[in-house]
Amino acid sequence: MEALMFGLEASALARALGESLWVYPLVNAGHLLGMALLVGAIVPVDLRLLGAWRAVPLAPFCQVLARSAAVGLALAVVCGALLFITRASEYAASGLFLAKMAIVALATANALALRFTGFDELLRAGDADRPLPRRVRIAAALSLLAWLAALVLGRLIGYR
Repeated sequence: MEALMFGLEASALARALGESLWVYPLVNAGHLLGMALLVGAIVPVDLRLLGAWRAVPLAPFCQVLARSAAVGLALAVVCGALLFITRASEYAASGLFLAKMAIVALATANALALRFTGFDELLRAGDADRPLPRRVRIAAALSLLAWLAALVLGRLIGYR
């Protein structure tokens, strides 16, 4: 595993990123933009699923923000992978980084599980006066906590 990490760091792409005055900061900004799109979309959706803004129709609200979150996640992953290869061995040995990746995987799996387990029916039901099922509220709370934890861990990694 160590050899793979050192190989990534020694790649032409990693060296070019690390040596560039402009590209590395732009990739870093892309990662931050991706996280902003992701978390900026996920937090309102989770709060809505937890019962906030009940007057706002759930289906169009979630459909628009889910697309923003997906674009944000894709951008964060691509840019994050590019950032990773510049210091792969250091990140792979970091407990903070590994915890962040585990939480991102958990939060992503949570979102996919919610999306592919009758979410369309839940969207329609969410516009009624009754609260959403407990499993949806639990998934929303887990999502909210997980994405916020991933943000905090990401910032801690940047300052270590």
